[in-house]
Amino acid sequence: MFAVSRPGKTLIHISGLFLLFCLAGMAQANPRYAAIVIDAENGAVLHAANADASRYPASLTKMMTLYLLFEAMEQGRMTLNTAMPVSAHAASMPQTNIQLKKGDKLRVKDAIPALIVRSANDVAVVVAEALGGSEAAFAKRMTAKAREMKMYNTIFRNASGLPDSRQISTARDLARLSLRLMKDYPAYYHYFSVATFTYKGRTYHSHNRMVLNSPGVDGMKTGYIRASGFNVATSALRDDRRVVGVVMGGKTSQSRDEQMASLIDRSIGRATRIAKMTPKGVAPAERLVVSTRTVRQEPQSRTPVPPVAEASGWAVQIGSFRMPEQARDRASDAARRLGELAQARAAVTEVEISNRTLFRARLVGFEKQQAQNACQRLSRQGMDCLVVRL
Repeated sequence: MFAVSRPGKTLIHISGLFLLFCLAGMAQANPRYAAIVIDAENGAVLHAANADASRYPASLTKMMTLYLLFEAMEQGRMTLNTAMPVSAHAASMPQTNIQLKKGDKLRVKDAIPALIVRSANDVAVVVAEALGGSEAAFAKRMTAKAREMKMYNTIFRNASGLPDSRQISTARDLARLSLRLMKDYPAYYHYFSVATFTYKGRTYHSHNRMVLNSPGVDGMKTGYIRASGFNVATSALRDDRRVVGVVMGGKTSQSRDEQMASLIDRSIGRATRIAKMTPKGVAPAERLVVSTRTVRQEPQSRTPVPPVAEASGWAVQIGSFRMPEQARDRASDAARRLGELAQARAAVTEVEISNRTLFRARLVGFEKQQAQNACQRLSRQGMDCLVVRL
């Protein structure tokens, strides 16, 4: 079956088969195991095991809490400096937490890293009560938002992921949520790679060792309760391919991370092969659709932005706005800040998110390294940004 005259390739083939057997064995030996990996660019499903089986999301729940917080910020109902009150209910939440006290005020800019880095349960309730009035009401909004996203197998009962037998999801649904966080609110995605967070003089370190130790991984979130095992949602960019993966039910955090790393390695290779073999304009046989978007040319305004096509290359995405004028002004401001980077061209992209029209500000016309350099320069000037492939 193998060509002995080409031992190098034979070894690779055997290694690939060995990995497949290991993955199958893991799924059979661990009844809580579920996983999926998708190509973030086109939604192609690169790996799936028990992807639609009901599982407990644990602290991956906080990704939806964050999604609704980002939505409120985009709608102008919250800002980074909004101070949210801490109730007795929020202060009573068990570990992990940041030891909030009843009557405290927590700013949004502290809540975001506390949810991601510390996975703070007390902070999740503070956000829930600020946005929904009560945690129970907010959980209903979380479930309603899940339905809008086509997360049909997900039910939320709380904002934190603390044990509740009625709170369920699937690996596929959580991958969809991960993609929506990245695509709908790219200005906030950088928070998912933060390694430490300091609040009231105490520094907390991230549970997510994938971000620290795995090449190309730049987010997202971990989770654990006894009923779920160790869960993780991960996004990785490597070899010009971005994939999003979810692993649920790990027996230890280390085995979960090793499994996720193996899936990323194999899936990025597969995504590259699929891209080479698939004719342009042909969708993959199985894909996860997360949103529909159109690109249109914007008319000239007080701050002119030349209409450009976004057919290929790399872009720096700066933010999403309710009015096209806001997006044009932001894109033009970013272009001015970059100065001598003559290839930076401002563009506005219209997107439909949760039945709302938003306008994304972008700089286009980059090669990958140019886009990364531009985003780093903007970040040093206090402007949030995200490098995206077009």
